[in-house]
Amino acid sequence: MPACPVPSGTGSTDRPGAWEPMDILIVEPLDPEVMHWLVARHAVRYAPDLGREPRSFRQALYNVRSMIIPPSVALDAETLHHAPMLRAVGRLSAGAENIDVDACARAGVEVVRPSNATAAAEAEFVIGALLQMLRRVPVVNAEGLLVGREIGGSTVGLVGMSPAARPLAQLLSAFGARVVGYDPAVHANDGIWARWKVEPVGLRELLEESEAVAVLLTYFTRYHGLIGERFLPFCRPNQVMVSIAPSSVFDEAALADALGTGRMAAAWFDSLEPGMLEPGRPLHDIDNLQITPRVASTTRESRVRSAWGVARRIDELLTQPVVRDFRSPERPTDEPLDLAAGGASG
Repeated sequence: MPACPVPSGTGSTDRPGAWEPMDILIVEPLDPEVMHWLVARHAVRYAPDLGREPRSFRQALYNVRSMIIPPSVALDAETLHHAPMLRAVGRLSAGAENIDVDACARAGVEVVRPSNATAAAEAEFVIGALLQMLRRVPVVNAEGLLVGREIGGSTVGLVGMSPAARPLAQLLSAFGARVVGYDPAVHANDGIWARWKVEPVGLRELLEESEAVAVLLTYFTRYHGLIGERFLPFCRPNQVMVSIAPSSVFDEAALADALGTGRMAAAWFDSLEPGMLEPGRPLHDIDNLQITPRVASTTRESRVRSAWGVARRIDELLTQPVVRDFRSPERPTDEPLDLAAGGASG
């Protein structure tokens, strides 16, 4: 794989001396402008080949202060033992399934992810998916004809007040939809509902009333199987659902039942855990389930926003004292840490 272009300057892509700290190890391809900006400020090693060599990757961490890794590179407690100087690990995509977040917290390593850099891309993806399903999966109208449906005039439920919920609610309102929402970490009296123009309801009520549902929920272990047999049997007939959340928030047997019986007309998942479609699993041979390989958050524009956001936060951590944020990681804020801003002055 060709190396990412790097300018000459105070930084370098060469490996430092035996005891010289390496500010940033970059294993994932990065936007060239972002790379130039980092190299001008820090000692940088760009080594994408380490992503395919787990042993070499671990051996390279002994003097690394921060790094940016792709989804294919695992960072667990064992790997962290090889990185005594590590202060931050960055991911350009919103997910962090390859990173043991708890182990990083114990080791004092900040996991740097784009908070809202992918929100616009995810909102657009959900709108596109809903439009396709509402038109391509017809229902029987009062005249007995098979017809498609419109977002305008529909009730659309948002499960999870992630950063994507705000632009998504704005787009849905522009279509003329009623937008309702549920998040287990946000009280119904929280002002965020009014600011984001989403009507708070319970999860069962959301499923009962919504022609379309978008699942945006950030995953925590206690949410495993949350959307399951307690709620899915009550989904509105002919409902369509789009999920950009980890599939583990669903109970697969209950989901298969809702889809297999036709009560839920169709579902679109932007990611599915490996093996869930294998023979013997509940979702095997469910033909009204569509899967895409994590494309919701990955656009040309979102990659650039994410790269700048992660780079700027790592630069901040390396050059300034750490300022801890003691807010709950589950609690969305009206003004999240802005990792979406592009560019920075030299």
